[in-house]
Amino acid sequence: MQNDLHVGRWEERWHPLRQEWVILAAHRQNRPWSGETVNSGQISLPKHDPDCYLCPGNQRVSGSRNPNYSGAYVFENDHPCVGPLAPKNLPPPTGIYQNRQADGIAKVISYGPRHDLTLAEMAPAEVENLVGTWQGEYAQLAQRPEINHVLMFENKGEAVGVSMPHPHGQIYATNFVFKTIETEAKASDQHFAEHGRRLFQDILTAELADQKRIVAENETAVAFIPYFGRYAYEVFVAPKRTVPNVAGLTAAEVVDFSAILQQVLIRFDNLWEMPFPYVMALHNAPTDGSDYSNFHFHIEFHPPLRKPNLLKYLAGPEIGGGNFLSDTVPWEKAAELRKLPSTHYRA
Repeated sequence: MQNDLHVGRWEERWHPLRQEWVILAAHRQNRPWSGETVNSGQISLPKHDPDCYLCPGNQRVSGSRNPNYSGAYVFENDHPCVGPLAPKNLPPPTGIYQNRQADGIAKVISYGPRHDLTLAEMAPAEVENLVGTWQGEYAQLAQRPEINHVLMFENKGEAVGVSMPHPHGQIYATNFVFKTIETEAKASDQHFAEHGRRLFQDILTAELADQKRIVAENETAVAFIPYFGRYAYEVFVAPKRTVPNVAGLTAAEVVDFSAILQQVLIRFDNLWEMPFPYVMALHNAPTDGSDYSNFHFHIEFHPPLRKPNLLKYLAGPEIGGGNFLSDTVPWEKAAELRKLPSTHYRA
């Protein structure tokens, strides 16, 4: 009998109108859920939760037991959307449709042993350790010939549907390049071909010259809400030097980048004095062997709230039409974040 962990459709289906792959992972419907109230700010989490699948020493869904780890720790995802056990002899679809197995590797990064300690409240060295873990995972996965893209991200908070409150991120290493990264890579190459300059450097030049949308800055890193921001608090965190992926940061740049990243996270929490929900995505260059020297690694935050308990709903124009309607002015929201204390409100 097939292991219950691997029951489901690990399959990619081509969307011919959007020119992108859609992943079917129906088995993930049964993954553990404990996120109903954990990030609402109304309750306090314990330092260690005996029922948490990510806490040190606890048993996971797979039956294995976590080691007593002390820093950032990488797990194999027990409910992956892509994996090496994906069915390889899929029945062919009808007509023009295309499908293929959803090959890849899915991992979870626990940010640390504390069940209650988010990145905003960790020691600076712990944030630097996480960035170093990202570097190591990207470099290792990029060497695998079957991997064309390494997507790293964090879903934080009930508002974005997080299923486990223990602070953690995820890695999807896939046999295809996710559409947003593919589009950014093409736009970066096109801009360089037309202007002889790197696109993201031109974005940084404009933002640093204007200064109105800058949230935080140090010698080698900067955070800003872009001129074209779609969400109210859509912050970009970027190194000032163009590197195509997180692994390209020097040791000194890791320290600066980590500091700016944490400053953004602290200001997010301080904004309404609550754990701030977001989707955080690392925009790394693909790993398919092509030239990505024009690609600029950065992190993008996509927070779903415009005000406390008020979501930025995606409706007709966004979902149906594909263009965002921004409900706020980027420089005003950047000014809100910039003026907030740089010390966490719970410190």
